[in-house]
Amino acid sequence: MGGGTLQTAAEYSLGLAQGTRDWPSADRRRRAAQVYGVSVERFRKHHEFMVLGQVAEQIVQVAEQYAGREQGQVAEQPLTRAVLPAVHRLLQVRLDRRTVPVTLHVHSVDLLRDIDVVVSPSNTYFALPAPYKSSVSATLRRAGARRDPTGGLVEDAIHDELGEWAARHGTRGRAASPGTVAVTSSGALTAQNVRRIYHVAVAVPRPETNDYEVQPSDITRGVTRVFALMAEESESPECDPPLRSVCLPLLGAGRGGLTPLESFAALWAAVEAELARGADWDIHFVVRRHARADLLERLLTTAGEK
Repeated sequence: MGGGTLQTAAEYSLGLAQGTRDWPSADRRRRAAQVYGVSVERFRKHHEFMVLGQVAEQIVQVAEQYAGREQGQVAEQPLTRAVLPAVHRLLQVRLDRRTVPVTLHVHSVDLLRDIDVVVSPSNTYFALPAPYKSSVSATLRRAGARRDPTGGLVEDAIHDELGEWAARHGTRGRAASPGTVAVTSSGALTAQNVRRIYHVAVAVPRPETNDYEVQPSDITRGVTRVFALMAEESESPECDPPLRSVCLPLLGAGRGGLTPLESFAALWAAVEAELARGADWDIHFVVRRHARADLLERLLTTAGEK
């Protein structure tokens, strides 16, 4: 499973950890939830799907390998023990004059830990989607909400703070310029040592439709602004320690209509410019599918090649 919390949670969930095979399923789930530091109900609704999905993905791969072997397609290759792809990939990216580490996360954005700033895509009205949706911004809204022990909503923290930001800056009810960045806390995600959410306005609603338009240039401009705001905040005495790490999803690659390659190219234009000038940011990317992670890994590991 690649080690770490994903492997540990999977072992408890499936009774594979030493001494847990005969535990009741409720006890195994409770221990798995403790690994992620969340309630049992939250683990059941969110984390457990990701953990078991990773296991299922590898079972399918083993089954396909075995079927091919039975049909003589790979008879010369022995059936090997399945190894799940890592959900955290530390890459060394070559720039013109130096090599910088970049971390690639392959899981839902609400599982991030120890990240100073998580970037979230937004429409130009800074209107968050409903928390039951599956988008990055909806997932962060859901994860940042504070709830009572029974799961009841106590505070919709990120949604409320974003509305306050819009009111302070005179954008409530009207569109901001594409590339504008709004800053909120991370709400309940502070328990996972996530300090800020930077909402980047990249999606321009098409009038009288449910669709959006996203321009790659707006993504580049927005991410450039993210780095500028991180530097500004870090200079404040109240920001202790200074902001250093930032995690970027593929902005505009969902309903925005951009391909993963188009989105990453727009992101990387801003990231590379920062790194090329000697900035010491700790860069992270997050995607949910290993196929997209493989694409990003290929692009990152060849970024410095001429």
